[in-house]
Amino acid sequence: MINNVKPKKSLGQHFLRDMDIARSIADTISGYKDIPVLEIGPGMGVLTQFLIEAGHDLTVVELDRESVTYLEEHFPQLKGRIIGEDFLKLKLDQLFPGQFCVIGNYPYNISSQIFFKVIDYRDHIPCCSGMIQKEVAERMAASPGNKTYGILSVLMQAWYDIEYLFTVPEHVFNPPPKVKSAVIKMTRNTTQKLDCDETLFKRVVKTSFNQRRKTLRNSLKSLVGKESEIFGDEIFNKRPEQLSVAQFVELTNRIEKYIPE
Repeated sequence: MINNVKPKKSLGQHFLRDMDIARSIADTISGYKDIPVLEIGPGMGVLTQFLIEAGHDLTVVELDRESVTYLEEHFPQLKGRIIGEDFLKLKLDQLFPGQFCVIGNYPYNISSQIFFKVIDYRDHIPCCSGMIQKEVAERMAASPGNKTYGILSVLMQAWYDIEYLFTVPEHVFNPPPKVKSAVIKMTRNTTQKLDCDETLFKRVVKTSFNQRRKTLRNSLKSLVGKESEIFGDEIFNKRPEQLSVAQFVELTNRIEKYIPE
């Protein structure tokens, strides 16, 4: 029997050792006992144990083979519910035809990719919570006008209400990461559809923030051409971090007809 799993740098593994913090993370989805839960990257099950104890209908996905073996040996109640695959490659609607929650102490090297995948399945996922790098958590929860407000903030907040719950110090992990961590909770908002072309919306947001110190007039020239008459509008005097999600929707609608075919 495996009694310990060695953290693997290549997988971005930092195993949480503080049980009170693990319990607090599990508690973030206490209001969702009526739908299944998918835990990403359980490692040795520090969070898993509290999710099971709370009575959740739990499935876990873990890429690390050693961790999968550990979980199979130490959590017999998860028999048939341990998926030894890459979360980013899973077809989640085949696993869960209805709604489900996502939780985890997320691998720091792919946390943004995980959340973009959650957005892709937003109509299935009413709540997603867990631990990530503090810097990423701050970006996700940032308000317009804040220097950390950026692409991730806008694209996440278009579909989810983001709560920054608490900060987690480095020393409670094995091995300690070089950065502080934070626990966040994302709750699906009421937006069913953006009032604009959603593909263009993403493009406008990304293009705007790629040159975040410049005004929108300068950063969006690559989309609509330098001489476009639309740049007379006052909104183009602003920098991207000054715009709310609703204003980015408005901006997308304004420039759509000026984009060359």
